[in-house]
Amino acid sequence: MQVKRHVAVVYRAYPNRGQCALIERTIGCARFVYNQMLADRIEHYKQTKESLRNTPAQYKDRFPFLKEVDSMALCNAQLHLNRAYSRFFKDPQHVGFPKFKAKHKAKPSYTTNCIKGNIRLEDDGRYLRLPKLGRVRVRQHKRIPDDRVLKSVTVQHTRSGKYTMTILFEYETQIPEPRAPKYFVGLDYSSHDLYVSSDAEKPDYPRFYRRTEQCLAREQRKLSHMQEQSNNWYRQKTKIARLHERVRNTRRDFLHKTANKLVGQYDCVCVEDLNLQAVSQSLKLGKSTMDNGFGLLRDMLAYKLEKHGGCMVKIDRFYPSSQLCHDCGYKNTDTKNLSVREWDCPQCGVHHDRDVNAALNIRDEGKRLIS
Repeated sequence: MQVKRHVAVVYRAYPNRGQCALIERTIGCARFVYNQMLADRIEHYKQTKESLRNTPAQYKDRFPFLKEVDSMALCNAQLHLNRAYSRFFKDPQHVGFPKFKAKHKAKPSYTTNCIKGNIRLEDDGRYLRLPKLGRVRVRQHKRIPDDRVLKSVTVQHTRSGKYTMTILFEYETQIPEPRAPKYFVGLDYSSHDLYVSSDAEKPDYPRFYRRTEQCLAREQRKLSHMQEQSNNWYRQKTKIARLHERVRNTRRDFLHKTANKLVGQYDCVCVEDLNLQAVSQSLKLGKSTMDNGFGLLRDMLAYKLEKHGGCMVKIDRFYPSSQLCHDCGYKNTDTKNLSVREWDCPQCGVHHDRDVNAALNIRDEGKRLIS
């Protein structure tokens, strides 16, 4: 069965001065339209108790500068606002009401769509033609197959001063035939090693943020001694953003390689459905939990396994994987103390490593749920 899938490819862009100014103007106009439409909807609801369906075209006569930028960027700002409203009404207890976008806090980006070939790669991928911007020089990191159709482009000015173009492609592929998994593995979360598998393997996570923490602290101290919004202050903020960007990129690269290795070895990966945000706040492990990116690894495993015909099973977070003896099933409540790293089963006498025993229990529970 043929299905349509989407893949996003990030290009590094090198616009000239005029194109940089137009990109900044377009980002500002998209943010302005979003805030203006949100304010009008709020005011209209207060007066009439009814929802307002406004469009960016209604504001172009009052604000002529909106005609100078790409109209699809404004339309996508409207779609983002509609999506924020729909998420709020779908789950108002967990999703907050749409907020206004601040100039210095919102993500500096805009999205434009491909209509009748107005966006295309030229000169073997060395240039990207965009509405209003024209030809922008880009750097292609991978070859794009000819059967992929360009759908949209998200232009972003990163905090480190770089410009990126995220191109969304659509392609048709064959769904892998479902098969019963043969090779299972259980992953027990570890704040130090990222995870411990049921085969007693550890990925030896390099802890990229911890290695850069002293350098970041030194640069932050320099920033605190500078006059705010001065030229040196902005240059120092850019330097700090580049350090954070390097940490993020190296972490994602490591997680991609780790996920590819697991997908190549196993058909089914069993993990715990942990609330990592709560773990980072309650156990004083905030930096380690946010540094290793275990939640991002789970997301990568989910779509990579699906792409190759495998599956990922999430075990309930309240399943006592660390307390159960894998050999006899005895529940030892003393292991609730995280300082207990090894223990002997009082019933069968088997010696257990805490993390390996938990990973084995997670693997067996995943097998039970699959069967």
